[in-house]
Amino acid sequence: ALEQQIAAIWADVLKVERVGLGDHFFLQGGHSLLAVSVIARIRQHLGLDVQLLTLFEAPVLRDFAKRAEHGERAQAAVIECVSRAKPLALSYAQQRQWFLWQWAPHSATYNIPAALKLAGALDVAALQQAFGALIERHETLRTTFRLDGEQAVQVIHAQVPFKLAIEEQAYADEAAVRAWVETEAGQPFDLEQGPLLRARLLRLAADQHVLVLTLHHIVADGWSMPVMVDELVQLYAGYSQGQVPTLPALPIQYADFAVWQRNWMEAGEQARQLAYWTEQLGDEQPVLELPLDHL
Repeated sequence: ALEQQIAAIWADVLKVERVGLGDHFFLQGGHSLLAVSVIARIRQHLGLDVQLLTLFEAPVLRDFAKRAEHGERAQAAVIECVSRAKPLALSYAQQRQWFLWQWAPHSATYNIPAALKLAGALDVAALQQAFGALIERHETLRTTFRLDGEQAVQVIHAQVPFKLAIEEQAYADEAAVRAWVETEAGQPFDLEQGPLLRARLLRLAADQHVLVLTLHHIVADGWSMPVMVDELVQLYAGYSQGQVPTLPALPIQYADFAVWQRNWMEAGEQARQLAYWTEQLGDEQPVLELPLDHL
């Protein structure tokens, strides 16, 4: 029964009709982001706490199901909304991004761009409204970062100015459009000043546009970008028809998760993980003679 339940989860995540016991997750189109989704769904729907590493070590369904059988019963994480009265701590992923940005503030390495070709009549005012609603909906799009003493914190702003930038390039060829997109996507962000979302519209003709969205990885990732694009499309569809679109309310925001993660790690999980990896790796490791990008 557990094998069938896990097979159903795999099939849904991989977008295939069915998965057999001998099927290999990664040969069926799986990758790291989809692996995270599988582990999350197993935890949510089956109540089993299976480590992500397990899927990489046992990527064949039959073997993975056997390993999952021995997983601990998952304890439901309760993430609560916290006060925004003062700046909040960063998640560990955000802290890494903050550290890297301080090393190279003019780098665009951690930009996440998306370019959309828009065909047909475009209601620019409705698109501007859609962006405004999206920014109001997601606190991460209204967040900047700074040092508070020696600790990095995130500051959530009630409002941020946003203006959809529009540029004309009538009948530009594909190479010119591609170069324009790459230039726009390669502009660095200032994490302290923000905003950490940019949107630029290229008008090729009255019924042809290219929209480029760029976010910094400290406020988005490969998982959340498609979600935001989908919500933007829904919001635009509503505003362009003269309606006030509604999306399901968000019970928590990313900042709530960041605070929960800090509390969870500091309550003993950090010590547990450190002890595990110390045991696995030992106290001394060989020095790797690798080239450095910073001296």
